[in-house]
Amino acid sequence: MFFSAKERFFTDKLFSLKWFKSYLFIVFGSFIMAGGYSFFAEPHKIIPGGVYGIAIVLHHVFGFMTGVTGFAINIPLFIIGIWILGPRFGTKTFVGTVLTSFFIDLQKSFGWGTPTDDLMLASVVSGVLIGAGLALIFKSKATTGGSDIIAQIVNKYTKISLGKLLIFIDSAVVVVGVLVFKDFSLAIYALITIYLCGKVIDVILLGSDNRKAVFVISDEPEKIKNFIIKRLNRGGTFFYGEGIYEEKEKRIVYSVLSRRELAALQDYVAEIDMEAFMSVFDTNQVYGKGFVPLEEN
Repeated sequence: MFFSAKERFFTDKLFSLKWFKSYLFIVFGSFIMAGGYSFFAEPHKIIPGGVYGIAIVLHHVFGFMTGVTGFAINIPLFIIGIWILGPRFGTKTFVGTVLTSFFIDLQKSFGWGTPTDDLMLASVVSGVLIGAGLALIFKSKATTGGSDIIAQIVNKYTKISLGKLLIFIDSAVVVVGVLVFKDFSLAIYALITIYLCGKVIDVILLGSDNRKAVFVISDEPEKIKNFIIKRLNRGGTFFYGEGIYEEKEKRIVYSVLSRRELAALQDYVAEIDMEAFMSVFDTNQVYGKGFVPLEEN
């Protein structure tokens, strides 16, 4: 996720409730994310890509502290990023990077070790914790620097998509880890961690209870409208179109419903018009009346 300089510096008024909430997300996100690295990824040589993946490799090879190493790598990346791309990496991102590095080494200093010797369990838990921490940081409209910066620099000169570049960079880090540790199985566990990290981020940012958007083309649009309004207590929109076969004008009903409401609508449409056509697809981040208030966006 990337944000403009204006968004990064001016979205939250200093010391406002939103400002405190943003930095609270960064603190807790950094702490949770650090736990994934400190207690699960690093002890088992799981390399989840990115700067801290490199730091884990260097830790096991040279004994460097993972947090300090990650921070040391991030500093020149920030400088190069600002020099080449301009000030896109605001205060929040810098604070998140500092806190994550600090918490990784702080947690390691407790000497608690890892709660499990099971590599599979460690890869799963590290993916969940790193993903949850990153999601909270993303909620504050910050990033963690590192591979994000590298990807944006390469994108500027090659026009390769950011998504592809991030995958390539993380994959390259995983390959380096596998070559250094000479254990191919570590690549499998790393991929599990990276996959779960992405899924957890999606669940936290987008929500696990995805809504369903539905289009209904029927000869009974008024009945369907009344059912949605009176029985489901939902709203909707009429679109006007023309069938390409019979070339008749149609009123197309569009609405966003929960899974349960969709099932009720399907039953009702089947009851009143067996010739109707319905198209259903997942949607999330639905804002407005009856859903998440717009001000929470």
